[in-house]
Amino acid sequence: MKFKIKIIIMNRLFYLFIAGVMLSMQTCTSQPERNEAGNNKKEIAVKEQSAKEVKNYNVAENKELIDRPVHLTKDEFLQKVMDYEKNPTSWVFQGELPCLIDFYADWCAPCRQTAPILDELAREYSGKIIIYKIDVQKERELASVFGIQSIPAFLFCPLSGNPTMSTGIAGSREETKKMFIQQIESFLLNADPATSRL
Repeated sequence: MKFKIKIIIMNRLFYLFIAGVMLSMQTCTSQPERNEAGNNKKEIAVKEQSAKEVKNYNVAENKELIDRPVHLTKDEFLQKVMDYEKNPTSWVFQGELPCLIDFYADWCAPCRQTAPILDELAREYSGKIIIYKIDVQKERELASVFGIQSIPAFLFCPLSGNPTMSTGIAGSREETKKMFIQQIESFLLNADPATSRL
């Protein structure tokens, strides 16, 4: 009898242990800051190096050289896109080319799925638009100013007129790229969507 009770207790402890392991794995994935702290140093160094390389592009002087997304800080945003501190009530675009701004976070799976698509579009539309990236974990003020509640979020800024915001991605990679091309062609470049490169 005592042996059966020990087996039942052992089984319950085993299942509690398994449940605890499963619960802790879900908690880690739902708390991005813990995941970022666990990245190995080599990955972090590579990310920092590639971000520095992209930031070295001078938007005003080398339009044709910007063939990949450019990471922005708040100060760079105020200079290159819009200075909301000087113009808090109206949109005054400061860029020389229309832009698409990707509000993202490293821990966001849809954001990671979107990144290679935006890389391709930056090459395809080089000299016509600029694609910027803003990390909402690092640039919380910018995320707050634009009311970013969910990511990925995309701000499409034409040369004149007000920008438009969209969130999320389509069901497939192809549909997502098609969605971006349609917005770029019709809203940023003011082209007829029927004759665009879809």
